Amino acid sequence: MRVPLIGLTSYAEDARWAVWEGKAAVVGWVYVDAIHRAGGRTILIPPSEDAVHETLDAIDALVLAGGQDIDPAAYGADPHRETQAPQPDRDRAELALVQAALDRDMPVLAICRGMQVMNVARGGSLIQHLPEHTGTTAHREVVGVFSEHPVEIAAGSVLERALGPAAPVLSHHHQATAALGDGLVPVAWAEDGTIEAIEDPSRAFALGVQWHPEEGEDLALFREVVAAGRAFRERRAAPR
Repeated sequence: MRVPLIGLTSYAEDARWAVWEGKAAVVGWVYVDAIHRAGGRTILIPPSEDAVHETLDAIDALVLAGGQDIDPAAYGADPHRETQAPQPDRDRAELALVQAALDRDMPVLAICRGMQVMNVARGGSLIQHLPEHTGTTAHREVVGVFSEHPVEIAAGSVLERALGPAAPVLSHHHQATAALGDGLVPVAWAEDGTIEAIEDPSRAFALGVQWHPEEGEDLALFREVVAAGRAFRERRAAPR
């Protein structure tokens, strides 16, 4: 049986490799490794608005990686002083990619920024600086270091099937879901009430998590998206 091909979004960043340096399409190897260990094969997707549908035709599931804050203009807001400088090319590319994937009911696992992209693509909005709302930096205590905290998980959700009613998670975010996008429901919460995961129950597998599962030892979410990708490929290949 062919290994499911999992599209993974990447960043256009200045990088150095061997004796070279310049702009490169990069993403943390930890994402790639998690997908491979879960039984999938990673296809890197650089940020581009071109050929969105052709790209999705070539893969069986989509993983949206973490990264910088989304431009608040994408959800009709002015930037907060703590919001990072926007990367408009990446924003436009990923918003188009996730919306097209959801439209065809392709499995989607959206991680940290990716969850925020999924929410904004559906018309939702974001809290731009979470500590002002919660009074705590528990979700990102030190920049560059993941913070561990528990989440409660909704009964009957796809997430509960994978992780159970509660789980420890590794977070590194200062933004979070405000208004939910169309068709999305919250399925996990931190102790301070922050929404930590969302799903679209009308889709076979559309899950966003605000934490970084690739940084932990538990591959459950990656196994879920790989299995969903295999099922999607079989549905797509079935005679109509």
